[in-house]
Amino acid sequence: CLENGLTMAVVSWKEILLLTGLVVGCYWNSLSCGFVFDDVSAILDNKDLRPSTPLLKSLSKHFSERSHKSYRPLTVFTFRLNYLFSELSAASYHLFNVVLHGIVCVLFLRVCRLFLDKTSSLVAALLFAVHPIHTEAVTGVVGRAELLSSIFLLAAFLAYTKSTGADHSIVWSPIALTVVLVAAATLCKEQGITVVGICCVYEVFVAQGFTFPMLLDTLRQVLQGKDGFPYAVLQTLLKLIVLVISTLLLVIIRVQVIQSQLPVFTRFDNPAAVSPTPTRQLTFNYLLPVNAWLLLNPSELCCDWTMGTIPLVESLLDLRNLATLTFYSFLGFLAYHSLRYKHSSAKTVVMALSFIVLPFIPASNLFFPVGFVVAERVLYVPSMGFCVLVAHGFKFVSHKGHMKKMSWLMIGILLTTHAVKTFNRNWDWESEYTLFTSALKVNKNNAKLWNNVGHALENQNNYARALRYFLQATRVQPDDIGAHMNVGRTYKNLNKSKEAEDAYLVAKSLMPQIIPGKKYATRVAPNHLNVYINLANLIRANESRLEEADQLYRQAISMRPDFKQAYISRGELLLKMNKLTEARDAYLRALELDRTNADLWYNLAIVNIEMKDPSEALKNFNHALELNPRHKLALFNSALLMQESGE
Repeated sequence: CLENGLTMAVVSWKEILLLTGLVVGCYWNSLSCGFVFDDVSAILDNKDLRPSTPLLKSLSKHFSERSHKSYRPLTVFTFRLNYLFSELSAASYHLFNVVLHGIVCVLFLRVCRLFLDKTSSLVAALLFAVHPIHTEAVTGVVGRAELLSSIFLLAAFLAYTKSTGADHSIVWSPIALTVVLVAAATLCKEQGITVVGICCVYEVFVAQGFTFPMLLDTLRQVLQGKDGFPYAVLQTLLKLIVLVISTLLLVIIRVQVIQSQLPVFTRFDNPAAVSPTPTRQLTFNYLLPVNAWLLLNPSELCCDWTMGTIPLVESLLDLRNLATLTFYSFLGFLAYHSLRYKHSSAKTVVMALSFIVLPFIPASNLFFPVGFVVAERVLYVPSMGFCVLVAHGFKFVSHKGHMKKMSWLMIGILLTTHAVKTFNRNWDWESEYTLFTSALKVNKNNAKLWNNVGHALENQNNYARALRYFLQATRVQPDDIGAHMNVGRTYKNLNKSKEAEDAYLVAKSLMPQIIPGKKYATRVAPNHLNVYINLANLIRANESRLEEADQLYRQAISMRPDFKQAYISRGELLLKMNKLTEARDAYLRALELDRTNADLWYNLAIVNIEMKDPSEALKNFNHALELNPRHKLALFNSALLMQESGE
């Protein structure tokens, strides 16, 4: 049966053309989209993509500055390839993603052939190709991590299915290839490692044909000393031990990469993560049926589900707990019947469940908090199991004579409506303004969405309209420090200094208080510390408030000793206050944090000039010019110093 299944796994050229044509038809309009949302930090602001950054250096860093310690060097490498061929032309990045999605669809069809007949497997692959939940992974450029990881994940699984020989012996070369492909999947995105669990489920319940009662019976006999482990069981254990050990090694290496530290999230990223018991547990469990509903009914999609998008489940009496109970009941029912019996239908369901559950575990919040509440792109792999279940149900219904035409009609309507929804959803990703305004149609309780629409308008220099969105963000989430900072910055751009200062003071009042003599240890978003810089930069225009501004810079430094911009801004202020020694010390401290900043060396040289030390000034101007030979001010002042010294 296994040999027949592997033979059936072959995909015809007609099927490949059908799948790729459908993918192109659904996603060709994504080529007109730009870089939006997380693409900005991962692509536009990511200097590691530039050829000027050594390849090994770029591959040793985290995904982006906002990636919460995500290490995805193979994904970054493909971004570098895009930049090499087209620099920042967004169309090439989107085209690459569409091609990758087409490859995933073909590989998924091959996997489906192992558990479904030819027609049902094609239905599953077609549904996967057009499902609207994938727009974030395909049309959002950073979703490439999901696409690449899925390619290696499916390839690893297909390789593992060939690890059993015709005589039921172990074939080690496919297992070795599986381990390599698992490592590659993990280097694209962390969830790639979960394919090891899928392989374990396949080995036990499909390849060896065990059921859960059979496993319990075998274990009971061994414990009672009636019999040793059967040869087939020993072979299975040996293969699984190799997989588990390789997984543990990958996990250890991954932990070393993040330097044994968990990423820092704020309560705005994931409110339930910092909530007390039982709110945290009830909310995290409720998120499971929320994700399941997005797969069942992807009619209202949103790019950002953080902050107040999904209110916390704070009581056992909350009616939303019924959704959680229904979800677990249905999942338990499927698991019970698929693990109890060994017929082909049970094997299909158990593999579908493994594709749904195991890849979703890292994003579930159930074992450790993540930096989001719901993220549609993490459903890319779990949707494979969902599509298998739908296709399996279609197979069951269509084999009933009176339901055959109706089942084909229903599946045709489903594929058509999903394809249209996907095509239309792509237009939402055209720009940041269209993306976030579309999200506001789904949810108006997320202050981050109001802020992001404001940012999009701000980038168009439409400060008056941007201010309205920023003010609405403060109404939706009154304790959102970033929203008040946005209001202050916009008032400043509108030359309303008094209103700007008031907004910054509100933001500052929301910051954790500093207790003199105690180390500051509260976790806050690093960009929120800019409130001290922004407020100080605003008030230092008033000569009588220079000391007040200096106090703000020192507060920022006390909260974050490695805050480079605080030292730079304070150095400029101290120079203005004629406190030359302190200004020099501030710049020297900033240089300890960043010796590659030409402007810092230039500023230090200006302080040296004021301190009547021209030789030291010239030396520092030269440092600036080594880093930036076209630094005009450094060239000009160097020439002045050399002219004055007779050189």
